[in-house]
Amino acid sequence: MSVDLATIPSSREQCLALDAADPLAAFRAEYTLPANGTYLDGNSLGVLPVRTPEVVRRTVEEEWGKDLITSWNKHSWIDLPYRLGDRIAPLVGAGAGEVVVCDSVSVNLFKLLTAALRLRPGRRTVLGERDSFPTDLYIAEGVTGLFEGGRSVLLPSVDDLDAHLDDDVAVVVLSQVDYRTGRLLDMAAITAKVHRAGALMIWDLCHSAGALPIDLTACEVDFAVGCTYKYLNAGPCAPGFLYAAARHHDTVEQPLTGWFSHAAPFAFESGYRPTQGIGRFLTSFPSLLALAGLRATLEIWDRVDLELVRAKSLALTGLFIEQCRADGLEVVTPGQPELRGSQVAVRHPEAFPVVQALIERGVIGDFRAPDLMRFGFTPLYLSYTEVWDAAQALREVLASGEWRAERFSVRGAVT
Repeated sequence: MSVDLATIPSSREQCLALDAADPLAAFRAEYTLPANGTYLDGNSLGVLPVRTPEVVRRTVEEEWGKDLITSWNKHSWIDLPYRLGDRIAPLVGAGAGEVVVCDSVSVNLFKLLTAALRLRPGRRTVLGERDSFPTDLYIAEGVTGLFEGGRSVLLPSVDDLDAHLDDDVAVVVLSQVDYRTGRLLDMAAITAKVHRAGALMIWDLCHSAGALPIDLTACEVDFAVGCTYKYLNAGPCAPGFLYAAARHHDTVEQPLTGWFSHAAPFAFESGYRPTQGIGRFLTSFPSLLALAGLRATLEIWDRVDLELVRAKSLALTGLFIEQCRADGLEVVTPGQPELRGSQVAVRHPEAFPVVQALIERGVIGDFRAPDLMRFGFTPLYLSYTEVWDAAQALREVLASGEWRAERFSVRGAVT
């Protein structure tokens, strides 16, 4: 995927012109946005779709409140993990019946890592990257501890993968987009390399699903996990999703063999028999209210062209990167379009108070220890002009020194 770098504006007037011609501009009305601010944290928590409260209300007042237990059949509650999975599938390049909505990213990764180790008997090593999102590393450490001789090896960098791919590696787990730097990895090339070594590949799509086109099928990926509360805007702590290539469905064994992955859950048998297909990865049923939020946002994503999303994402991030570099800031996100996701990370020794000062001005980004300011760009509701103004706000905060005020250094429980 390439972007015409000429579309990256060099003035606020050019930003206004691009906004007027933006083919995604109509989607902005689908979201509840800050009245006097710019939200650059959709890579952490997406904004509220306008339609979500009504879908949740119907779920509570009508489906639960009036129809009660009959809703399992009347409103097809029972099929939601499958139906919503099939609606996510086109966003990640998966086929029908290869994605299911369930549990959280951590729980789903536990299932997949355990299943992968079982599919590779005699191999006991899980490879990950030292700077991956910590939950991936913690779960890998916990899973390998359950297997005799199991070990979790952390690469200093994904660029060191070749040196560690030996015949004891059962599975490799990597994030497609680095949550700190925004670096985008070559999914096809890395997956092929892992397969040549006889290992299985798991991708974490949390920072890429909804931000760029993904093709799990073409890349021959074995398994993947993802969340729905970032770029997909399903709501705080919305359920995760899990991908398993159809070729593994008949042989895979996951450890959390709960009621909903049973072949006949309403037969109430005392022994476990796995169902067929992607349903093998279900354990318990997700929260219906959380699923309502996902149902609402997918009504929007059913109409989205991800190629347009990607092109605008690269233009927005390119604009912000150019402005930051012009101010002498250290941008750690790759400048090459094909190497970045939809966020920009800027290194600054006082990153935390600078971000807090920006938030007070209405520009909401976030901080990642020890020294990164992180800004997410969500093309469905962000304008070019907002991004231009956000870069100007960052310039003014740094020039004025206002971030030195004591209140900006006070840290809450969540940073």
